Amino acid sequence: MTAPRIDIDGVSVSPDHYIAGRRVPSERRFEDRSPLDWTRKLGDFAAGDAETAAQAVSAAADAFPGWSAKSPAERAVYMHRLAELIDANVATLARLECLDMAMLQESLELRVIPRGARNFRAYADLACDYEARAWNSNGTANRVLRMPAGPAVIITPWNAPFMLATWKCAPALAAGNTVVLKPAEWSPITASLLADLVDEAGFPPGVFNVVQGIGEEVGAALVADPRVRRISFTGSPEAARQIGAAAAHNIVPFTAELGGKSPFIVFADADLDAAARKAAGQYDDAGQICLAGTRLLVEQSVRDAFLERMLAYTDEHVAGDSREPGTTLSPLIHPEHLARVHGFVERARAAGDRVLRGGHVTKEGGLWYEPTLIEPRSNEAEIVQHEVFGPVLTLQTFADKDEAVALANGTHYGLAGVVYTGDAARAERIGQRVRAGTVWVNCFLVRDLSAPFGGCGISGIGREGGDYALDFHSDLKTLQILEGSTA
Repeated sequence: MTAPRIDIDGVSVSPDHYIAGRRVPSERRFEDRSPLDWTRKLGDFAAGDAETAAQAVSAAADAFPGWSAKSPAERAVYMHRLAELIDANVATLARLECLDMAMLQESLELRVIPRGARNFRAYADLACDYEARAWNSNGTANRVLRMPAGPAVIITPWNAPFMLATWKCAPALAAGNTVVLKPAEWSPITASLLADLVDEAGFPPGVFNVVQGIGEEVGAALVADPRVRRISFTGSPEAARQIGAAAAHNIVPFTAELGGKSPFIVFADADLDAAARKAAGQYDDAGQICLAGTRLLVEQSVRDAFLERMLAYTDEHVAGDSREPGTTLSPLIHPEHLARVHGFVERARAAGDRVLRGGHVTKEGGLWYEPTLIEPRSNEAEIVQHEVFGPVLTLQTFADKDEAVALANGTHYGLAGVVYTGDAARAERIGQRVRAGTVWVNCFLVRDLSAPFGGCGISGIGREGGDYALDFHSDLKTLQILEGSTA
């Protein structure tokens, strides 16, 4: 028997899985609380297991022949209908996602949730617009065709869960694959609401499924199922290694976006005020953004001038309720994560790194953490080499461009980079030398859905975005026809 729907801030939310077009319960449950007020329980959600995972993959496998047989244009009808429903429910989705993981509600409503609708529209249209590469050689006419690959497992993180779910599920569905989405247990609400919208959009049963629960249990069972033909994961390198082993065992392609330790490089000829303002902006969403430029690398001659400006802009941050327009600094997602972030800072202090600002919990009993800036003793310091995923930045200086690049490339990560300079030639040279999946010059977090997204090193493997994602979710076929052999 399915569990009763939960009223969360006036919105009806199912706590159950969504499999084959219906709600499916589990005897075991996990608790979901709001980081805005940890005493507030939002609900008890179904915790799946290996049996639940097998049921969801079976539903996706059964639905695959029918969904994959539809043309891109036929699939696009469903996806555009879903995009319209997302647009109609932006305020509701933003309000509940804010309650669930505490990203600023204004940002969610204006940018993040609407991006979900854009994702479905963009990938539906890209799939329809695909032009097969064609050429003649050796007396044959050749074309490269996309074939739907099969059921895809999508595992998403707790930060920006709705946007990232749509970002990953949209290309899989547009390519003709069926989907099993496993959201993070710390922020499951909007994945359940997405299932409601998929149902309202009339998708055939089994094309889109949602399984909730603990990653080590239901997630592990999903990625180990040999019927799964694609895996897309965002999370930690440790979890990716386990998923990669399962994918390798079944010879399944997978993409992994695993966070970053991105350099934010400021040259002496940069607009220091603009750079300092943007650097202080890296504390937005309490630093819980994988792309954030958390390692400030500043040319030695302007270190003090930059720091003065940057700290002044940092002081303008307001820690508070993420639902309030004046708030700029949200709480961290969970007490466990707060302890993890503070642990990094305490170990840095103990190791002799200099805490220039912050380093404390800001509200007793709450999950807010001060914007923190640390000047490490060396580039090998833990605080430099490991992703904190909180409002913690480091400050280092460099003497010349070669040292800047060496420091920028001086970790095992390579997701993104930021460069501030007034010299166009230098911007081009440094931009090419920084080893990262995306490098922004004199800007930050400007995204184009057609651009590839992913990282180097332990920041991940594979690329998402545009045709790169559609190619990943397809098996490519070369069709060769002997010239003159057909009427």
